[in-house]
Amino acid sequence: MSKSTLDDLKNRRSIRSFKPDQIKDEELDAILEAGIWAPSAAGKQSAVMVAIQDKALISKLEKLNAQVIGDPSKTPFYGAPTVIAVLGDKTVMPTYVEDGSLVLGNLQNAAYAMGIGSCWIHRAKEVFSGEEGRALLKEWGLSDDFVGVGFCILGYVAGEIPAPKPRKEKYIIKIK
Repeated sequence: MSKSTLDDLKNRRSIRSFKPDQIKDEELDAILEAGIWAPSAAGKQSAVMVAIQDKALISKLEKLNAQVIGDPSKTPFYGAPTVIAVLGDKTVMPTYVEDGSLVLGNLQNAAYAMGIGSCWIHRAKEVFSGEEGRALLKEWGLSDDFVGVGFCILGYVAGEIPAPKPRKEKYIIKIK
């Protein structure tokens, strides 16, 4: 592993404050490319990414997400101008959640390496299991076999990148 890759992994943080400017198409394409190269069980690639930059659709998804929280006044996408919904096909492998999780990790690490802020937002499972979420899946040409794994929000960072928290003790146990 190169030193810059390790530095990126050490320094990436979840961002919850974004500038309103949309990220460039080339940046989004590079981040999505990192997602398609995530490992997957048996190489089956059960995950799908839906990249969304339409403000009305982002607002709709954010409201659905806030309903899951139980507080419609919340803004769980924090003003990010791009949202990637990561879904897993439960008929491909029983590891669709793990496959989608690896995609989300790749998206976040690639975003950081490019100077783009990101954050994994939960509750995609609940959003896409509801009536409105299932209607979106159908609109996107996806079957009800797809399950929400998470949302990756993306944008240019407004403010400072948070400092890392100290790593816990006994994070690693070595047995030789």
